[in-house]
Amino acid sequence: MFLGPPAIVAPPERGVARDADVVRASSSVVRVTGIACGLGVEGSGWVAARGLVVTNAHVVAGVVNPRVDTPAGRAFSATVVVFDATNDLAVLRVAGLGARALRLADPERSASVALVGYPRNGPLTRVPARLGGTARVLSRDAYGEGPVRRQVTAIRGVVEPGSSGGPGIDAQGRVRTTVFARRPRQTGGYGIPADFVRNVLARAGPRPVEPTACTS
Repeated sequence: MFLGPPAIVAPPERGVARDADVVRASSSVVRVTGIACGLGVEGSGWVAARGLVVTNAHVVAGVVNPRVDTPAGRAFSATVVVFDATNDLAVLRVAGLGARALRLADPERSASVALVGYPRNGPLTRVPARLGGTARVLSRDAYGEGPVRRQVTAIRGVVEPGSSGGPGIDAQGRVRTTVFARRPRQTGGYGIPADFVRNVLARAGPRPVEPTACTS
């Protein structure tokens, strides 16, 4: 959970979760699982370039061999090629992953999106949401350490454990934000703006990063 500014915007538009472009883009949203310090971990991710998946750093922290599962039921081994603990982002390289890459778009206040992912390690879901403001806040990093300054986008909508790393997709099939946390004691959560995703993708090389520590 993460305590930050709330999303003071209108309620989510329910129809966005059924939009044809959102449904089509959902085929590029994957489940990310692994073992970290003897414990099973899981989250969501999405295909951002050929063979590259974006997720949260806390989803793969301490995981040596992440696994990526597609909505079509295919499973792939992955390697972590970027790990950004400050902004809670990671990039996985997945050989043989043929899903199409989703486009990025900057978050806009009141933009309607569907949060797509695998909450509580269940089936793929699409939940209507609306973006609040984007602000620079003083908070903690992917390990709960800080303080660090980071930029976050508030989300009005239901964010659950396992939604981490999933995209907020608009009615044009574009990723407006990447979910990383839920808000305590109420519905809502927070996402990472597209600019930070662009930055980590630009750093994605062929080699895996050094092993990372577990989050607990």
